Order: sequence, then structure tokens, then C-alpha cells
Amino acid sequence: YTDGTRQRVVSGENWKLNVDGPIRTNNEYDGEEYDATKELKGWNNIGYNDAAWMRPELVNAPAGYLSAQMSEPMKVMKSVKPVSIKKSTNGFIIDAGRNIAGWLQIKVHGKKGQPIKLNFAESLQKDGSLYIANLRDAKVTDIYTCKGSGDEVWHPTFVYHGFRYIEISGLNYTPTINDFDVQVVYDALSSTSTFSTSNSTINSIYQNAWWGIAANYKGMPVDCPQRNERQPWLGDRSTGAYGESFLFANQNLYAKWLNDIHEAQTDEGAIPDVAPAFWNYYTDNMTWPGTYLMVADMLYNQYGDKQSLTYHYPFMKKWMYYMKSKYMKNNLIARDKYGDWCVPPESLELIHAKDSLLNTNGELIASAYYYYFLKLMQKFAIVANHQQDVQEYQTLASSIQHAFNAKFYNASKKYYANNSITSNLLPLAFDMVEEANKEAVFNNIYNKIKIDNHMHSSTGVIGTQWLMRTLTKFQRSDIAYTLASNKTYPSWGYMVEQGATTIWELWNGNTADPKMNSQNHVMLLGDLLVWLHENVAGIKSDNQEVAFKKIIMKPENIDGLNFVNASYNSVYGTIKSSWKKTTQQFNWNI
Repeated sequence: YTDGTRQRVVSGENWKLNVDGPIRTNNEYDGEEYDATKELKGWNNIGYNDAAWMRPELVNAPAGYLSAQMSEPMKVMKSVKPVSIKKSTNGFIIDAGRNIAGWLQIKVHGKKGQPIKLNFAESLQKDGSLYIANLRDAKVTDIYTCKGSGDEVWHPTFVYHGFRYIEISGLNYTPTINDFDVQVVYDALSSTSTFSTSNSTINSIYQNAWWGIAANYKGMPVDCPQRNERQPWLGDRSTGAYGESFLFANQNLYAKWLNDIHEAQTDEGAIPDVAPAFWNYYTDNMTWPGTYLMVADMLYNQYGDKQSLTYHYPFMKKWMYYMKSKYMKNNLIARDKYGDWCVPPESLELIHAKDSLLNTNGELIASAYYYYFLKLMQKFAIVANHQQDVQEYQTLASSIQHAFNAKFYNASKKYYANNSITSNLLPLAFDMVEEANKEAVFNNIYNKIKIDNHMHSSTGVIGTQWLMRTLTKFQRSDIAYTLASNKTYPSWGYMVEQGATTIWELWNGNTADPKMNSQNHVMLLGDLLVWLHENVAGIKSDNQEVAFKKIIMKPENIDGLNFVNASYNSVYGTIKSSWKKTTQQFNWNI
């Protein structure tokens, strides 16, 4: 106070507690139940009668420590008006127009105690009812109980849903679209890009990617917003975080996630496939835990975040030594959990391919990635001022490269392992192939795409992370463009043609078993967004003067693509690249 005295207002035995408020239940997977008849009036005014309130019980504080949240909070970032409302068997079905993550704000009226139920789904069945099989055992249901005082406006507070369609039941009148507001909830990250081309399919894929990424920013990058999962799988974001950085200012989110990953690391050095490790998946493979290194690399390259890289360097090194000491034999690692996850199967009804020629050897994947991570660790050691480690990384990398080529390279046929695209793609992308063999190995990728796959890809989560850039590196951006603009299965455009408004978990997400056909995932984007910005628009950071302090601008001149308009808000300012071509000219404004 002004006289220098001080009064502390703290919780303690004199505080009171009321557990009989309007929010009756809430659970992220199941929904929120709100009874408006239980709303408390005047509790925040002087003279309120709190005689019926309970005294709290004093208990020990929980373990751990509180720290400030350094990343942006979840907020209502957009509002979308529904596009239609139709009568259904149980009530009315509202179409939000696209797949989103958030909730529905309702304006309703009813009698006191009248329950209004909201059920959410991503799509409809053929009879027009909600399709909920892919939600598994998540209830995704909100219930609002009316207080009976005219128009009542409500939305949940402690849950969000992934949905396009909502069935509202319990009304005794016909509502209108104006009674509802679809509120889109995601981390309050600013959008950092604009992007459009002369190809409408690519434009739709780009928009679907934006909405899918936004839907899965929830204080950490989760895999999906709708079913009983919603977990921060590392493998979904290894290259994904890189592509996302062009669309959203995601530096704080991913710097925070690196801390989550480090805190989930065991004393021995293991890193889980999911972090924070709510799901206890410590399977010790290379590709999912290795996202720890790839996200640190993204933060440094895109944002100049040297601090995160320096802080996490010893923990990344610890993981590398852990995997080497436990699993390396004859300079190779035969430890892989997921393979090239979700390659497009030979049948639209399958979840996973059964054809062995589509799948990639796990030892090849793990060993190639360990080699790649050693290359990253050489870079990190210099940035983090641990130059004494570089020689050890270089020596081991050389030994792995030799053992890798000796085991997997077929010298007579010029391909690796079983000649799957990913088998050849990884050693090319990671520069493991002898110079004299590179063109021949790439030709096997070209032939596989052109002849066997009829100008479609056959890569899963792993291969797709390197596909578009490697094709372009070997002067075949035309093939990359075909893959990006395809409309038939398997392709991103196929999803668009089937009415998708986000990216699916599976290339055949509309036909595969419901247990695994999330219609809002981002893991299959691979390096598409990176390729669109760096190679198609021509906006790329230099590898030495990072974070766009020096900009490399080199757009690909692709037949069939007539113009590109793009911009990116880098940490040094906005970069714009717009080009247009005719038969006579190539005009480029930068």
C-alpha cells in the first residue's frame, strides 16, 4: 500500500471450494458436459453467501516445477460460418464446409433442464449419418443443458474436436445457420506465407496443408485432432516441421517441443517415438527419435536458433552414442520399428502394403539415417563449439558408408536392396552413393516412377520426405511437378478429388480400414511444402548464412506451370517471388 505496508492474498485454509458448478465433465477425447442450471450468480461480488461451499483439503504440492510457457497459447483463431444444415434421423446435421479443429458455438433456446447434444465427425456415411468408426472409442460429444431463459449462447472451454460435420439433437424447433459459429482453435502462430500457382490442384493441396497443420498445433505438434490418439509422434514432423516453417511462425512451438523430447529422454539415452511420452513408446528405432536432430536443424536453418541447438547438443550426442553402443554391428544398425510407414498399398482396401517390393529394408533405413545424423552432428558440433567431436563423426560416417554400400548396393543392377524407390532415394539424398554410380541409381528411381508406378509415387512417410527435392536435384523437377499435380491414386491431388479439405493419414484414407484412416494428418506431406517454396517459388535460405540472412533464389522452370506468386515472412523481413511465363518470355519479380 502507499504507506509501505503489504498484504498477501494467497490460497490456504480460509479459501473455499465449490465443486457443483456448470461444467459437469470434460475430457479431450470425449467432450464437455455443461449444465447451465448450475451456473453461479454473484460469486465474485462482495456479500455473496458461500455457506454451502466446501473448505479445501490441504495436500502436498505435485512433483516437478512450474515454468513459463514460452510458446504461443491455443486460441480461437478463426470463425467459420456453416455452409448448410439438414434434417437428420436424430436432429440436424451441420456442415462446417471443411475439416477443422475447434468447437461449435451454439445459440439455442429450450426449457430449463433440456439437454442439447452435439456429436462430431469428419465425414458422413452414404445414408447421410455421421461416420464415426475412425474415431475409435473417443466419444467426441458435447452436451449443453439449457437454463430456460431465452436465447442461450455457449461453447465448450476445456476440449476441442476435429470435425467437419456436427449433429445437433434435443431441439424442439428448426435452427438456422445463423444460430451456429464454427470456431477454429490452434496455437496463436502467425501465418508467414502466401502461395498460389496456375495449377488449381496444387493450390488446393497447399490450402489443405495449411488447415491440417493448424488443426494439429495444440501446444505441441500432434498427429490428429479427432480420434482417441492426438499424440505428438516424432516421425510425423521430421521434415514436416521444415515445410511448416514456411507457412507458420513455428519457432517457439518447436523450440518448446525440443525441450519436451529432451525431458522424455531416459538416463541411458533413449528417446521415445512420442514426446511428451504420454504413450510409453521407447522402441529404439532411428527414424522417429531422430526427429530430435532434424527439428533442431530446422530451427537453426530457418530461424538462426543457435541457442536451442547448443543446449540440446549433448543430449543429441548422448542418443547417438546410445544407439551405436546398443545396436550397431559391423557399422550397420539393424533396428527399425516402422519401415517406410504408410506406403500406398497395392489395394485400396489395405492399410499397409503386402507386396515386398513396395517395402524397404529396415536395416537400410536405420543405417542410412544414422549416417545422415552423423553429418548433422558434424555441423552441430561446429555451431555448438564442440569442434573436437567432428573427426570422430567423420570417421564413423565413412565406415558406415563403406559397410552400407558393401551390403545393400547391387553393382550389376545399379540399385540398392530390393530397388524400392526409398531404397535408392535415401542413399542419394544423403550423398552415400559413389559419384560414378549416382546417375544409374537415380535412373532406377526414374524407371520405377515412370514404368512401374505410371508416374505416381510409391513412397511412405520416410521416402516422401526426400522425394521432391531429390528429383529436382537430379534435374527432374518435371517428374516432381507431375507427382505434385496428379489427381489419381496415389497422390495428394487424389485426396482433393475425393473432397478432402485437409491431408489424410493414408494415401487411400477414404477406403482403408476405419481404424486407421484419419482424415486430418500431415505426415504424408513429406518435403512437398519445402519443394514448393524453395524450388518452385525459389525462396531458400543459404546453408551458411542461415535464417535467410543470405537468400538463394532459383525457381524451377517447369513445363505446364505458367505462374507462381509467393511470399515468405522471414526473420529478416518479407521475401517475395513471383514469376510468369509465356512461349516468349520468363518474367520474374523478386
